[in-house]
Amino acid sequence: MNGTVLRTRRLDLVPLAVAHAEEMAAVLADPALHTFIGGAPLTAPELRARYERLTTGSPDPAVVWANWVVRLRDEDRLAGTVQATVTDGGRVAEIAWVVGTEWQGRGIAREAARGLVDLLTAQGVRTVLAHVHPEHAASAAVARAAGLAATEEREDGEIRWRLGPVRP
Repeated sequence: MNGTVLRTRRLDLVPLAVAHAEEMAAVLADPALHTFIGGAPLTAPELRARYERLTTGSPDPAVVWANWVVRLRDEDRLAGTVQATVTDGGRVAEIAWVVGTEWQGRGIAREAARGLVDLLTAQGVRTVLAHVHPEHAASAAVARAAGLAATEEREDGEIRWRLGPVRP
């Protein structure tokens, strides 16, 4: 899974590298991206340090961190990220996505999340989870487009979305 470049109709999901930090700092610079998740945009050096940690991998050998940058193939520009934290012997993945403000409303997050879910289920993941703020309609639409359904479960005030368990 790590190291896999995933191609969708318009996108390349490229494994995250420390070298992506500078461009991604600009992509993720809008404070509005943090409306539902809290925090503030990271500077390029802060993002570089974060990417160094992420690319090193999880300190827990039972957990796999898989992270990709989303590259718009026709524009040859980064537009966001997708990630999966895989647990339970490769059977459960928790996913997340973010697309920079400039690229929102173009279906990029939907396409990237759907591609990620397809990759995960093809590699044996049986349950895919995501957490979405109840007021974040755009993110709920992405989860739905990726095949997940809202549950009654809540975690830290967010709605848990689920796909699966998927039958082999």
